[in-house]
Amino acid sequence: MSADENFAALGLNLPPAPKPLGVYKPLLIDGKHCYVSGHGTVQDDGTLIVGRVGDHLTQEEAKIAAQQVGLAILSTLKTNLGSLNRVKRVIKVLGMVNCVPEFEKHPFVINGCSELFAKVWGEDLGIGVRSAVGMGSLPGNIPVEIEALFELNDEA
Repeated sequence: MSADENFAALGLNLPPAPKPLGVYKPLLIDGKHCYVSGHGTVQDDGTLIVGRVGDHLTQEEAKIAAQQVGLAILSTLKTNLGSLNRVKRVIKVLGMVNCVPEFEKHPFVINGCSELFAKVWGEDLGIGVRSAVGMGSLPGNIPVEIEALFELNDEA
């Protein structure tokens, strides 16, 4: 199945593609690479999931928030590329977790996004290299911010 078909089979909704909150582009295509700027926890109604992991959110809630960030990234891809099928594979994911200093389960949280991408593009193409790090704060007190790099298919 194609990436668009795989996504449809998940029964999930794409939130509205977020608008930049500063001086940057949501994505940039350079040859066969698509760089996606950091995305936050945009929900279907346009609001954000907020809170600090370890204070206001559990690691399980943060993992769900990371999946929501993945959905926001998919929305940006679909809005700008027209189809998730334009993406050949995931190259890199950088996940940042707004958490208390004692929190150590950053990879668990970012799995929320990585597992989503694996379902959309399959394990071979949907899992790339990754970093998952903790931050003292993130914009708007969101619990997770993720940026990603994708390889694009040649256009038909």
